[in-house]
Amino acid sequence: MAQTVVIGAGPAGLIAAEQLAAAGHEVLVAEAKPSVARKFLMAGKSGLNLTKDEPFETLISAYGEAANWLHPMIQAFDAQAVMSWAGGLGQKLFTGSTGRVFPKAMKASPLLRAWLSRLDRAGVEIKTRWRWKGWQNGALVFETPIGAQYCTPDATILALGGASWARLGSDGAWAPWLVEQGVSVAPFAPANAALSVDWSPYMQPHFGAALKSVRWWAGQFQSRGEATISAKGLEGGGLYSLTPALRNGTPLFVDLVPDISKDALHERLSAKKPKATLSHWLKNGLRLSSQKVALFHEMTKGSDLAPSHWVETLKNLPLHHSGLRPMDEAISTAGGIERHSVNEGLMLTALPGVFCAGEMLDWEAPTGGYLLTGCLATGRWAGQSAVEWLNR
Repeated sequence: MAQTVVIGAGPAGLIAAEQLAAAGHEVLVAEAKPSVARKFLMAGKSGLNLTKDEPFETLISAYGEAANWLHPMIQAFDAQAVMSWAGGLGQKLFTGSTGRVFPKAMKASPLLRAWLSRLDRAGVEIKTRWRWKGWQNGALVFETPIGAQYCTPDATILALGGASWARLGSDGAWAPWLVEQGVSVAPFAPANAALSVDWSPYMQPHFGAALKSVRWWAGQFQSRGEATISAKGLEGGGLYSLTPALRNGTPLFVDLVPDISKDALHERLSAKKPKATLSHWLKNGLRLSSQKVALFHEMTKGSDLAPSHWVETLKNLPLHHSGLRPMDEAISTAGGIERHSVNEGLMLTALPGVFCAGEMLDWEAPTGGYLLTGCLATGRWAGQSAVEWLNR
């Protein structure tokens, strides 16, 4: 029996611990916060989206530039495997019309309770308020309520998250300690983030309302998802998948009538009454929602649009914004441990016996079940790789 330590009690860390315990090893999970899986529980408040039930090739393509890297890990723990895993924890699931998979209870807490109970039966020990502070003379150092604690395990798995939602545990404080050990860590940046927009008072009545049935695009990225108008800007799944482009300053556009062709719009425009104003045509001729009409006027204020430009602007409305919201407000982060710093088993080449998993690796994915699937798959992979390394 080997002594192992998993640092971080989110989904990636817990599933890694499960692999180690199943192989008969002694497992200590160290969590800095007073309770485990805080970000997991927070995500479940709006409905725990476990995965996306779709063919594997479609699923893996959602991981963009990291798809090739993550391919074997997610293939070994794909959407069907995630659903089977949740079912094994007594969770009844349902699949929505878009393929997103949720527990029927919608919340994360029932699944987490069942999971923690199973880990306890497997002998996994979880210590909360144990904050990792790096290494000292080869030993892991933890700041705990009873003073500094030191561990020299046979294998370590780091599952420390990225650098968003620091209040829930993902603060990126670990990065300098790994850099000191020769590990390459790409700078953190917001992923799945909202946009900052400096609205005029004209938009205030629409705060909290959703923009539906629209198409967004920025460079090669596009989405048909909705977004909510907030006091700070725009947020929602329709924009989150465009973050990689928006981070780089790529202009953002929205098609307010994606289901109506330009030719059909021109026909409707030619049929309008000669004295009908733009606002009248948008509201009564096209029956656009008040939110769409307001956004159109907000983004074109100061421009005296001739009727000949109405259609083109409707289909290609530039969305002026002041960039992404701060990283700590983002759902996840890009950046982290770079691919060349780990081997195929996710072990750090500079630190034999130390494995990494979850969001602390340099990959990103859109919301919709892909994030959680990636965390579970990489955590499982790191745990199994650690078992194989210990066996050798």
